[in-house]
Amino acid sequence: MKLPYFLLLALAASACSGRPDAEATKTGHLTASSPADARFDRYKNQFILSFWRLNPDYASSQGFHKYDSLLVIPDGAQRQREAAFVAQNLGTLGGFALDSLSPGNQIDWRILRNELVSERWYADTLQSWRWNPASYNLGASVGDLLNGHHYPLARRLRNISDKIAGAAAYYAAARANISQPTREHTELAVQQNEGGLAVFGPALADSIRRAGLPAAEAQLLTQRVAGAQAAIRGYLAFLQQDVLAGRTQFRSFRIGKALFDRKFALDIQSRYSADQLFALAQQHKTELLHDMGRRAARLFPKYCPGQKAPADTLALIRQVIDQLTLKHAPRDGFVAAVKRQIPVLTKYVNDHKLLTQDPTKPLVVRETPLYMRGSGAGASVSAPGPYDTKANTYYNVEPLPATWSAARAESYLREYNDYTLQILNIHEAIPGHYTQLVYANRSPSLVKSIFANGAMIEGWAVYSEKMMLESGYGGNSDEIWLLWDKWNMRSTLNAVVDNLIQTQNASETQIKQLLMREGFQEEAEATGKWHRATLSQVQLSSYFTGYAAIVALRDEVRRREDAKFSVKNFNERFLSYGNAPVKYIRDLMLGR
Repeated sequence: MKLPYFLLLALAASACSGRPDAEATKTGHLTASSPADARFDRYKNQFILSFWRLNPDYASSQGFHKYDSLLVIPDGAQRQREAAFVAQNLGTLGGFALDSLSPGNQIDWRILRNELVSERWYADTLQSWRWNPASYNLGASVGDLLNGHHYPLARRLRNISDKIAGAAAYYAAARANISQPTREHTELAVQQNEGGLAVFGPALADSIRRAGLPAAEAQLLTQRVAGAQAAIRGYLAFLQQDVLAGRTQFRSFRIGKALFDRKFALDIQSRYSADQLFALAQQHKTELLHDMGRRAARLFPKYCPGQKAPADTLALIRQVIDQLTLKHAPRDGFVAAVKRQIPVLTKYVNDHKLLTQDPTKPLVVRETPLYMRGSGAGASVSAPGPYDTKANTYYNVEPLPATWSAARAESYLREYNDYTLQILNIHEAIPGHYTQLVYANRSPSLVKSIFANGAMIEGWAVYSEKMMLESGYGGNSDEIWLLWDKWNMRSTLNAVVDNLIQTQNASETQIKQLLMREGFQEEAEATGKWHRATLSQVQLSSYFTGYAAIVALRDEVRRREDAKFSVKNFNERFLSYGNAPVKYIRDLMLGR
C-alpha cells in the first residue's frame, strides 16, 4: 500500500490557543459543529484504526503500537484486501455532502479521498511493487522497534519475535513480485538489506540476553532471528545472482511524462500542474542568478584581492563561492559539527521570537542507521507520530563513507561548508522539519498529521531558511546570503532536474553540467543528486513547490494585515493547520 511521505494541527485555531483534551486529540473525537461533522469525525476515527491494521509498520512509526507484532506479507491476497479497503471507503466518503461539513472537515475529506485514490493508482498503475526491490526490507521495521522506548524491552522483543516468524513468507512474496526491476533500485535494495541484516546481529542478541525472557521464549526468538537472517540472505542472493548477475531485463528508472504528471498531482496536491511548476522553477532560477551576481560582484574584491573579475557572471559567482567554501568541518568531525549547531539555532529562534518552541520534545542527532543509507539523502529527520509525542526525534546525519577518496570527501565537505551547514541545520532541525513536526503532532485532526503532504513539509523547511536570514541570522552578510542563494538554487533545480530526468530523458552528463555550472554544486553533490533522482520521482519537486506556495501566502497575508503583520503570528498560525497541502492551509488562513 502506498504510504504518506512523512516521516513526518489545529484546524481553525492558533497552536498556542485552546485545543481539545489529549484523549480527544488521539482518538479523533472532536467537538462537532453539525450532525454531519459528528458523523464524519466518527468515520475518520474508524478509518484510521482500520488503516493501521493494514499498515502496521507505518502505524508503529506514528506511535500507534497495537499492531507491532504483525507482518504484512506483500502478496496478491494483501493487494486484494487493500483494493477492497479502498473501494469500501471511497463509497463511504461519497455518502458525505461536502457542503454539510465544516471547512476543516472538508479538507480532511479531500485528504482522505486523495490518499485512497493514490493507493489504487500506486498499486494498479505505477506498480512500483513490481520494479522496486528496495520496497522490501524487514530490517528497517525491526530496527525501529528494537530502538524504540514505547514498551519495555521484553515486550518489544516479543513483538519482534511474532513479526519475524513470517520472514520467509515475506521475502518469498517479495521475490515473486519482482518483475523487470530497475537496476538502480535493485542495487539500493542490496545495500539497504545488507544494512537490515546487521539489525539481526550482535545488538539484537545482546538485547535478548538482557531482557530476562523465559528460556523457551528466548530460544524461540533466537531461532526466528536465524530464520530471518536466512530469509534476508536468500533475498540478497536472489538480487545479486539472479537479478544483477543474471540475464534480467531491467526497465528504465524513468517513469515518463504521463505517469510523472499524475504522480505530481496526487503527491504534491498543488495549485500548479507539473508543467507550470517546471516553468516557475526556471523563472526563479533566473532571479536567483541575478541576486547571486550582484552579491558576488561586491564580495570579489574582498576574497580575490588584486585579481580581475571575470566578465562571465557565472564564472564570477563560482570564483567567489570557491573561496567561501574553503572553510568546512573536518572529514571525521562532520556529525559533531551538526550537533554543536543545534543549541545555537534554538537560542536564536527564542531570542528573536520567531515562533514558540517546546523544550520538552527531545531532538537527538545520530549517525544515519545502516538500513536507511544509500538513498542519496545525506541528512533526514525521523520524527515520532501523534500517538507518541514524547519519543525522540532523530536528526539522521550520514557520516562520510570510509570508501570515499580524499578528493570526493573534500568535494562533499566544501558543498556543506561552514555557511551551508548552518542552513542545512535550519532546514532539517530548527526551525525546519523538527520544529514543524512537533507542531503537527499537536493537531486535533489526526488526518492532517498522519497523511502528511510532503510539499508542505519540505516547503516549510525551505521557507524557514529564508525566514531566518530575513530576521538577521548570519548578520545579513553577503556571504551567507550568497550561499543561501546557492542552497535555494539547489531546491529550485531539484524541481527542474526531476522533470528533465523523468519526462525529457536528460542524461547524467547533462544534469551534472546543469547542477555544477548554473547550480554551482560540487561534483560530489551533483553525482549524489543524479543518483537520488534515479531512485525517486516527484519528491525532488516538493521542495520548491511548497516553498513557492508558502512565500506567496506569507506575502499575501502581509499585504492584508499591513502594519499588524507579525512573522511569529504567521508562522504559528500556518503550522497550526497541520501537514495539509498548502493550498488548503491557504484557504483556511484567508477564510475561503
